[in-house]
Formats: sequence, structure tokens, C-alpha cells
Amino acid sequence: MSEKIFVAGASGAIGKALVPLLVEAGYTVYGSTRRAERAHALEAHGARPVIVDVFDAEALRAALVRIAPAAVIHQLTDLPRDLDPALMADAAHRNASVRTEGTRNLVAASLAAGTRRLVAQSIAWLYAPGPLPHVEAHPLDLEAEGTRRVSVDGVAALESSVLATPGLAGTVLRYGQFYGPGTPHSGPRGTCPVHVEAAAWAAVLALKHSQGGIFNIAEDSPDVSSAKARRELGWHPSLRLRQRQGAAS
Repeated sequence: MSEKIFVAGASGAIGKALVPLLVEAGYTVYGSTRRAERAHALEAHGARPVIVDVFDAEALRAALVRIAPAAVIHQLTDLPRDLDPALMADAAHRNASVRTEGTRNLVAASLAAGTRRLVAQSIAWLYAPGPLPHVEAHPLDLEAEGTRRVSVDGVAALESSVLATPGLAGTVLRYGQFYGPGTPHSGPRGTCPVHVEAAAWAAVLALKHSQGGIFNIAEDSPDVSSAKARRELGWHPSLRLRQRQGAAS
């Protein structure tokens, strides 16, 4: 019987790429969404849909206990369509809530279900100023102000929940700025870009190879180094969905 994987946020940009990769790798995938109208799309990608809101701790716990997944992959965000700049300030607070309360609920539900492995999405452009390129041991920018501080605090809370919970082998993927299908950008952008399909591959490879810890997941740039992910996970920023065979071995 194949291992069961619960993907929180399976209908997002990474989730849409990630679910088919997991299915092809032989996993039984349960994909969560809080919107019932997205269930058919999840089924079309090979997942068994689970309609649940991460802020409903009781329902989330009941769903995970019923499924009893071998691992949970956390790809939840709450961002406006096309990352509309006019909406991003308010979205930063909602997204921080997903990373704080939402992650806390997901971790608690995972433990209640007997799940001991969790892979979670974080971001790679919130390091404190310092020597470049940034590596995983560098501190986050905890002295930031304004909207950036809101994001940093949310990320710090997520990473603490995932990495410091007894009984949980947690892996944090610090993704660069997404581009590609399902995102507002067709080409690289920002200081540490990453194609959304390569980001999905990082989650698959972390599931297979990580024993826990933090990994930068971004293309080569002067700002961020992903050498650890290349070395320990076998990840490469050129990975795409068409490169399924052999990459996850």
C-alpha cells in the first residue's frame, strides 16, 4: 500500500504542480482546500480532496486523524490574485496568520494523527543584512519594520513550529520569488527567483531525502545560495514537470 501524503494548500500554484509529481512517485495524495468548488480540479490532478480550513483546528485535526498520513506538506498561503500591490499590505497580515496560527494548527493535527514528518514552505528573501550570498545559517531580519516585519514574524513563527516541535521531523523550504504557470510572472524576477515547478520538485525531494532542517530553494544569484539543497536533496533549479522520470529516485 502506498504512503499517504497530506498536502495543505494543494490548489495553489505549487500544489497544482506538486500533486501530480507525488502521484507519479507512487504516493496516495490527499489535497486540502477550503473551497469546495476546487475539489474537482484536485481530483483531476490525482488527489483525494479534503475540504477544510486550517483555522478550524478541530476539523483539521479530525481530517488528519482520519487520513493518518505518513507525512504532511504545508504549502498554504493567503495572497491576492496576481499579487496586486494595492492589496499586499492587508494580505501580509492574513498570510502571517496562516504562518502562525495555521501552522500551529497543522502541526498539532499532524501529531494527533501520528504523523512525524512535515515539509513546509517558507521564503528566502527575509534574511538580515549581512555577508552574501545568504545561507541557511544566517539570521532572519528580526529588526525589520512595517510590512516586512509582519512577514518576518510570520516566517519565524512557522519555522519555529516546524523545526522545534518535539516528535516532529520538520523541513523548511525557503523558496525564492516564484515565476511560471499559475503565478503572475512568466520569467524570473526578484533577487532570488525560482520556477514554480522546480519549487514543487524541492518538496518531493525533501520528502524523500531530508532528515529535517532548512533549505534555500532558489536559482543561482549573488543574494542566496542553494548549495545545501543541491548537495543534500539532489535538487536543481532546472527541474520541471517534464523531468519526472529518475529525478525523484
